Amino acid sequence: QVQLVESGGGLVQPGGSLRLSCVASTSAFGIYVMGWYRQAPGKQRELVATIFSGGSTNYAAAVKGRFTISRDNAKNTVYLQMNSLKPEDTAVYYCNADNSFLGRSYWGKGTLVTVSS
Repeated sequence: QVQLVESGGGLVQPGGSLRLSCVASTSAFGIYVMGWYRQAPGKQRELVATIFSGGSTNYAAAVKGRFTISRDNAKNTVYLQMNSLKPEDTAVYYCNADNSFLGRSYWGKGTLVTVSS
């Protein structure tokens, strides 16, 4: 079982920045594809970005060029740097650790990001 703990959410004005962090309680951090997802009120959870152990990344079209995902395998931590935030980025952001080969996928409890003036 892997526990994921997110932090860094909060209230920010449009155009501002936030950095989310997610720490994983596992000695096998490197075997997981790490991802950030978000769920806005009344909407389904959606992919924001993913990062493989070697550093390859994927982004949703809505955040490409504004958000950056990164990971520190030595610290078992994945980050999401969010710049040029928009009101439509308001959501609960969830961290995910996935290894489809082993059939394992874990979720954090989420951290709320509110973009509002």
